[in-house]
Amino acid sequence: MRKIFLASFLLLFAIGASAQKMAYVDTEYILKHIPDYKSSLTQIEGLSKQYQKEIDDVFKEVEAMYKAYQADQVLLTDDMRKRRENDIIEKEKKAKELQRQKFGPEGDLFQTRTKLLKPIQEKVSSTIAEVAKNKYIDFVFDKSSESTMMIYASANFDISNDVIMKLGYKPGTLVK
Repeated sequence: MRKIFLASFLLLFAIGASAQKMAYVDTEYILKHIPDYKSSLTQIEGLSKQYQKEIDDVFKEVEAMYKAYQADQVLLTDDMRKRRENDIIEKEKKAKELQRQKFGPEGDLFQTRTKLLKPIQEKVSSTIAEVAKNKYIDFVFDKSSESTMMIYASANFDISNDVIMKLGYKPGTLVK
């Protein structure tokens, strides 16, 4: 009796699973069609280079202070030596703090990235959900995501172009 019940349950489950529609999107492909995304990435890259230059300049100052200290070390009194060592250490701490403020997990670059990209990502996500509902699709996987890997996907299920058109852009015209 248990075997019949289990077999019936598995059969019903298999029938129910086969009725579900699945699709996939390639969010990298979709985002390449959105000019705002490209300009945001360019802005973030420029900001990153600016921050890195500021930090490099401060570390160059630390290096210059250290080289000057090494050259003058034999001429300095113990008190002067300690003071210069402390100055170098303090300058290096400030440089590391600046680096953390600009590039850390709560840093300026991360916050700017979130501010610029989150609205675009939310718009794409809501559009994917809308397209999926209109096409009666139960599951949509992201082909470009590292966490969801697909070995094979039929092009019949790719709704990326539908999402691009729904966002108001033309498929195949990548932003340069």
